[in-house]
Amino acid sequence: MDQFDVDLFVIGGGSGGVRAARIAANHGAKVKIAEEYRLGGTCVIRGCVPKKLFVYAAQFAHDFADAAGFGWTVEGVSFDWKTLIANKDKEIARLEGAYRANLERSGVEIVKQRAVIEGPHLVRLADATGVTAKVILIATGGRPNIGLDMPGRELGITSNEAFHLERLPERIIIQGAGYIALEFASLFNGLGSKVTVVHRGDKVLRGFEGELQERIAAELASAGIAFEFGATIESIHEGEGEGEKRVRLNDGRDLFADEVMLAIGRVPNTVGLGLDAVGVHLNDAGAIAVDANSRTNVPSIYAVGDVTDRVNLTPVAIREGHSFADSVFGGQPWEVDYENIPTAVFTEPEIGTVGLSEEEARARGYKLDIYKTDFRPLKATLSGSTSRTFMKLVVDQMTDKVLGVHLIGESSAEIVQIAAIAMNIGATKADFDRTMALHPSSAEELVTLRTKHATSDKVIPEVSAEATPAI
Repeated sequence: MDQFDVDLFVIGGGSGGVRAARIAANHGAKVKIAEEYRLGGTCVIRGCVPKKLFVYAAQFAHDFADAAGFGWTVEGVSFDWKTLIANKDKEIARLEGAYRANLERSGVEIVKQRAVIEGPHLVRLADATGVTAKVILIATGGRPNIGLDMPGRELGITSNEAFHLERLPERIIIQGAGYIALEFASLFNGLGSKVTVVHRGDKVLRGFEGELQERIAAELASAGIAFEFGATIESIHEGEGEGEKRVRLNDGRDLFADEVMLAIGRVPNTVGLGLDAVGVHLNDAGAIAVDANSRTNVPSIYAVGDVTDRVNLTPVAIREGHSFADSVFGGQPWEVDYENIPTAVFTEPEIGTVGLSEEEARARGYKLDIYKTDFRPLKATLSGSTSRTFMKLVVDQMTDKVLGVHLIGESSAEIVQIAAIAMNIGATKADFDRTMALHPSSAEELVTLRTKHATSDKVIPEVSAEATPAI
């Protein structure tokens, strides 16, 4: 085919697809993007943005409790779930409008329909319209994995439905112990729900730094979240009370709750896209297989974001979409670097992490120096909070290069974003050491750590590190 209706047809209006469409259009390409639901995708509509708003809501409970130690009297505090939901919906609508405006400003045509691939250069819309495209980009993201065989699974909810519940559940059971499960466990706990986490393993946050796993589980348990380790949900049934759910565990015990959230992971959105018809290969995980340039085995078809199951984070999808558009339509080829991607888990307290865990670094053969600290932050000395701050640096013994930074505590996400900049320019421990500390702050600990520790060392100062500048 010498002539096409468009240069680029994007299937999926999430962060990766929108970025790719905008950048390609800015390079002069004629672009259409199809989204059957709402622009913004998982992150904006049913993921990180509404979740972070819920996290902020939950944190106020701790703020009110902490205020007394600083002389504040807070009386008559109450929380209204419906107000939170309504205000969250307004903000999501605003963001969706911004996505739409940015696409239109770039000259991208938006099609609010489902699109299916019928050929290497042909897309069929729900109204039967066919559109030919020189290049097709799949950016359909992922969806919650609800399991296939569990009796009563229709009585459970996923993270999608959690944002639209009519009322705050008094009791909620969450199956899973990844970052989505723990974030929802933490925020529901902060809003006043009684939370139970059911997990088949014995550790939370698989793949994270080992000491972060242990410490966040202890922090959440201390905050009142119940953990059922080595357990799975076998079935969900209607309970005796109005709206009650009876959950049968694999050991025969029954737990009762108002809601049951299934947060056991996510799967790529590849079903019903017509991939079989054109021979697009999937990998063993059911994701679209792509090369370093996001190209599938069909030369005219590309894929970015969670549908490829590389690194399932919104900024990664955005970077992949930008790389694709620059490379294919801008004459500026470049590849995404997946090293040193900063990650946060918005529990209370929150986690910030970037680079290699100690376990990963040792598995790669590095000889390591480990620096870490565990302290009561200055704020806690008056608030009375028992929460602690933990920091750990993983350093290559041979080159002194910092391989990993791992944090638990207030503002960890904000701190680790800056640490990621240092790591991406190859900072060494000596570079950290000669950086002037900002006192008093928790972040100053990253540049004042001097003592090397074995993995098993427990470092618990008697007083806040912020209150005692290093001398």
